[in-house]
Amino acid sequence: MTNALLLIVSPIAAWERILQARRGLVHILFIHLLPLLALTCWGEAYGLVHWGKWRGEVPRLKHFSPSEAFIFEVAQFLLSLLLVFLGAKLIKSIGETFHGRHSYSQTFTVVAYGLTPLFLARLLDAFTPITPWVSWAVGILFSIGVIYQGLPRIMQPDPPHAFGLYLMSSLLLFIISGLITFVTAWYLQGEFITLEALILRLAARLPF
Repeated sequence: MTNALLLIVSPIAAWERILQARRGLVHILFIHLLPLLALTCWGEAYGLVHWGKWRGEVPRLKHFSPSEAFIFEVAQFLLSLLLVFLGAKLIKSIGETFHGRHSYSQTFTVVAYGLTPLFLARLLDAFTPITPWVSWAVGILFSIGVIYQGLPRIMQPDPPHAFGLYLMSSLLLFIISGLITFVTAWYLQGEFITLEALILRLAARLPF
């Protein structure tokens, strides 16, 4: 979690620390990414249960049951992992179009650490007035700034291609994370009636 905070307040120092540590994919996944996602999902779930969310054309406050919030956050957790793994894979492919020979571990490092502000910003979703779009906008803007400092240090692209690779990578993560936010925001607003009914049926089977 130290690196997570440093990436926001002092990204250059944080990336230098990450570069010197040379951690592998498994270490980053289990020591950084999974605990970070667990923290943000717990924070958002707490808000959904205790404070709720406004929904409907005539706004009404919906408090989620613990079981419904649990299922929603499991889905959020898995979608976040998909964002990181898929984003790393696609950025590796983009790097190859710029004649780079980057490893998947390098691109995973950039994405897993680079999206730290986006994941931390989801803690704002715990508060009733905050919509997922607000936390996404704040988080993705900070993440794009963090990736600007990290991508050239970790992936070390050829200087003529570095900025183009950064732009394409940032745009890719912007689009994928935006699509995920669209799905979660619409669910919280009650727009996916069939999906919500399915989740409620699953939640009824949980012992809490």
